[in-house]
Amino acid sequence: MTEAVTTPDPLTEMEQDKAKAYNQGLTPLHPPQKSLIRLNVGIVAAILTIVAIIVEFAIRNELPLAGGTIIGPVAAFALFLFAMLPGRIYRRWGYDMGDEQLRVLRGFMWRTDTIVPFNRIQHIDVAQGPFQRMFGLSTLIVHTAGTHNSIVTLPGLSTPDAETMRDIIKGHIRQDMI
Repeated sequence: MTEAVTTPDPLTEMEQDKAKAYNQGLTPLHPPQKSLIRLNVGIVAAILTIVAIIVEFAIRNELPLAGGTIIGPVAAFALFLFAMLPGRIYRRWGYDMGDEQLRVLRGFMWRTDTIVPFNRIQHIDVAQGPFQRMFGLSTLIVHTAGTHNSIVTLPGLSTPDAETMRDIIKGHIRQDMI
């Protein structure tokens, strides 16, 4: 009997190491979140391409431009966004729910590390948009006391995970009130 030996893809391993170093051992978002990000980026890329087509056709009689002068670069940029951005955004999110706090780390260019102590939480919601429902995802929304950064969102959770986290945090809130 022979065993199949698989060699890991070094680029994938390198990307995973970078993500682990960035997220410092935090829990990543649910994998379908990457597809949802890709869908959202695809919609933006399609809108950019449509606007470029409209602009090129609107000015083609006014300026002596070769066909594709505007559409080509915009379509290439849109394709680049569609191919590269979702994976990078996905890898830059992570969370950790400890015994006394929720930590959310996010950011592609500007990193934000938010720590929410459970005793500061006023109420908590689980929200789902239509695209999130397609992928079985939810967003955990935490409302805290205060005005600055009083709402912390954590998208990309599976719906059962988001509801479980909500119930656990709700249990901590009730304990603090007793």
